[in-house]
Amino acid sequence: MLNTPGVSFEQYALSLQNGFLPESPPLQQLSDPYYLPWESIVSDLPARIKNRAIRQAVNEMPILNTSKLGSEPEWRRAYSVLAYLTHAYIWGGDVPSEVLPPPISRPFLEVSKHLELPPCATYAALNLWNFKVSQDDTDLTDPDNLFVINSFTATKDEEWFFVLSVALEAKGAQLISLMTNAIQAASADDAALVKSHLDQLSDGLVELGELLERMYEHCQPAAFYHQLRPFLAGSKNMAAAGLPRGVYYDMGEGEGEWRQHSGGSNAQSSLIQTFDIFLGVVHHATGEAKGSDGKPPVVSKGGFIEQMRNYMPGPHRRFLEMMVRTANIRSYALSYKAGSPVRDAYNEAVMSLGRFRDKHVRMVTRYIIRPARATPPSETSSQLNLATTTSTRMESWNGQGVTDGVHGTGGTDLIPFLKQTRDTTKAAACYSD
Repeated sequence: MLNTPGVSFEQYALSLQNGFLPESPPLQQLSDPYYLPWESIVSDLPARIKNRAIRQAVNEMPILNTSKLGSEPEWRRAYSVLAYLTHAYIWGGDVPSEVLPPPISRPFLEVSKHLELPPCATYAALNLWNFKVSQDDTDLTDPDNLFVINSFTATKDEEWFFVLSVALEAKGAQLISLMTNAIQAASADDAALVKSHLDQLSDGLVELGELLERMYEHCQPAAFYHQLRPFLAGSKNMAAAGLPRGVYYDMGEGEGEWRQHSGGSNAQSSLIQTFDIFLGVVHHATGEAKGSDGKPPVVSKGGFIEQMRNYMPGPHRRFLEMMVRTANIRSYALSYKAGSPVRDAYNEAVMSLGRFRDKHVRMVTRYIIRPARATPPSETSSQLNLATTTSTRMESWNGQGVTDGVHGTGGTDLIPFLKQTRDTTKAAACYSD
């Protein structure tokens, strides 16, 4: 399956067919009636959010434990459900809630520990483990074939936003074994095979870019920005949005702790990080938003991209760690002179990844920067969340091309971070000796 000696996809919870997506479609519901209180609320989540009834419903839930969760698909389903309930509870009112009650906090921390994930809405909860298909043999690379299980808004815009990422993961799955095989080919000094794999990777990245641009088909910028995006926000760097200390995870009986977590972000896609690691692209951008004094806060070691690995399922994170240890393509390519077939193939693969990020920057401008400058819908004007605070900032700056201070759901200073990441990618190409 994986040609690297002593390594198999299974140990990293990877699928040869689906990559970082599960081998079989995720569970749509926990079968044990014990968990019906969770499932009944999440199945009606959009209506409860709209009616401002989500917090009361959660507060009235019994505190369930995880003893009846058996298989990994069950643990993943529980994680996705609790992630949706968490962010709906925090952001589902006129002002965010600083306290997460025991009916969510206690089981969510147990489930998160099992899956080696933080207790928040990660890319895994929102995308990898939150899609369904009409039939088992469905082509997952076509977003038209996919649907979401959980939803904050019940809109096509939200569904399309998430299933497109699922399709990208499925489309990119074929490139994972291509990269691991290229590493082995470089170790064996098979220049022709390395070049061939790099050429195929470049073509694959072009196809991923074309698929990414299908976002515009069914996801409207205003709907994404004002309806969905506020629920994706985390509790880190969200002081302006009403969470100066993060969120207090109340465990009951006088126990609990304050936590700050990034929200759901495509930086948490193990697939995208695999491309960087394989090509030897090293990102140093911290992504940290500036404080009220205009200075970036003190951050932990490693840039934002590396920190996002903590928001990936444990096995996927370990796959990336294995790739870091074994990746040799950049050094191998640079051992050949500029203009040689291997060096040219490497440079083209790097630039293909850079062009993919160009598309992402343009998309963020369309879906976040432009809506932030536009007049918000009247029904959202009284709320305090990531959308309203960003729009207020843009209004105070008169929208004169200002993008600094626009925070991503992961807590980053969004546009500067994305542009630096894109530029770092392209800078990895080397056209001279």
